Amino acid sequence: MQSDESAIPQSDPLMLFEVWYAEAKESEPNDPNAMALATASEDGLPSVRMVLLKGHGPDGFVFYTNAESRKGEQIRANMRAALLFHWKSLRRQIRIEGPLEEVSSAEADAYFHSRPRVSQIGSAASDQSRALPDRQVYLDRVTALEERYPEGDIPRPPHWTGFRLSPRRIEFWQDRQYRLHDRRLFVRDAAEEAWSDTLLYP
Repeated sequence: MQSDESAIPQSDPLMLFEVWYAEAKESEPNDPNAMALATASEDGLPSVRMVLLKGHGPDGFVFYTNAESRKGEQIRANMRAALLFHWKSLRRQIRIEGPLEEVSSAEADAYFHSRPRVSQIGSAASDQSRALPDRQVYLDRVTALEERYPEGDIPRPPHWTGFRLSPRRIEFWQDRQYRLHDRRLFVRDAAEEAWSDTLLYP
């Protein structure tokens, strides 16, 4: 029989996230910042996809996207989302839920221009999620931007931006043998901004 002590301590959940994330960066072979992002349309139709965490701190968790993509349209219609980190090397998961807000233009500019130049061009050339008649059409747009801007940064398209999820619920999940897993849920009080926590049955 396993220990009766939880593997997930009572703690500040944002500090605990930092600890687990640091360990994931040491153990995950690819993209420890990969997370599933779940959004829903105005009428509740859900959709999920993998994105990359590009910033985090006391204010929340930041990712970037084309706001005219399917995910961007859903976010505009329903400014709430859920995130899921799954680190197989550590046999851990973290689920995060909360409202979204758009980052400032300065933040979006700074991140966009921190990317490799080819990535900037690829994003500027893409009508993300929309029908593409032929891959060559996209590659031609990439070439045209390379020729138009032979040096330096590419202007950030106004519809390419970031969103910050402000966490209201954070659940930590730790695998244990025989599916006797550990789960601890932290919930933030909207009025006091304080966290309460409880263990959950696996």
